[in-house]
Amino acid sequence: MNLIIDVGNTRVKAAVYEKDSLKELVVFQKTEIISELKKILKKNKISSSIVSAVATLSGENLKKLHEFLNLMELNHETKVPFSNKYKTPTTLGVDRIALAAYAASEYPNKNVLVIDAGTCITFDFVNKGTYLGGAISPGLKMRYKSLNNYTSKLPLLETKEPEDFIGDNTNNCIHSGVVNGIVNEIDGVINQYKTKYQDLTVVLTGGDTNFLAKQLKNHIFANPNLVLEGLHKILIYNRADD
Repeated sequence: MNLIIDVGNTRVKAAVYEKDSLKELVVFQKTEIISELKKILKKNKISSSIVSAVATLSGENLKKLHEFLNLMELNHETKVPFSNKYKTPTTLGVDRIALAAYAASEYPNKNVLVIDAGTCITFDFVNKGTYLGGAISPGLKMRYKSLNNYTSKLPLLETKEPEDFIGDNTNNCIHSGVVNGIVNEIDGVINQYKTKYQDLTVVLTGGDTNFLAKQLKNHIFANPNLVLEGLHKILIYNRADD
């Protein structure tokens, strides 16, 4: 069994894979990482593990993880199952590396656009096993917060599907602007890629996957846990050489 650890700014996702199947997924606060991972180890016989976003972990916690795990740390020097043509590979986020690994492994010899709808929206394009890059823009919650932070009167709202694209009050105008803006942005980017790469596979992931997927006009594959899937692909790829 393999243990996959995705560390965010506040939360951690830990997944246990048995061969290629996801057996268990646990989400907890970053402050609980040592105790929660030890609970997982008590229930499962883990042979290998990988952790991403190590820069957000304290050196002390990282050292503790190495004490009880056969741990691989994902960084820009890790071997990956794709060719990386990004001009600044040392600045490429580990989450985007994981998504590119998933795309190249799951869809070999295809053109794949992976869209991660989280705090930021990232677009990552793999051209038949070669990562070319993509784009980064603000996510849903960031757009709502920016309207509140950078104005004197606009309220901070929770994400909500607009009732109509024509807002009839301030709140509805914000929902229309934020949500329709993102939906049209994503559909527009997909169409932009399709003009150059007609045989295009599009995959949507991230925390806002379920909210956005039903509103997009383009056909997509939706899976909110593709970073974990990609990390598992990288771990398998590296362990094959052991």
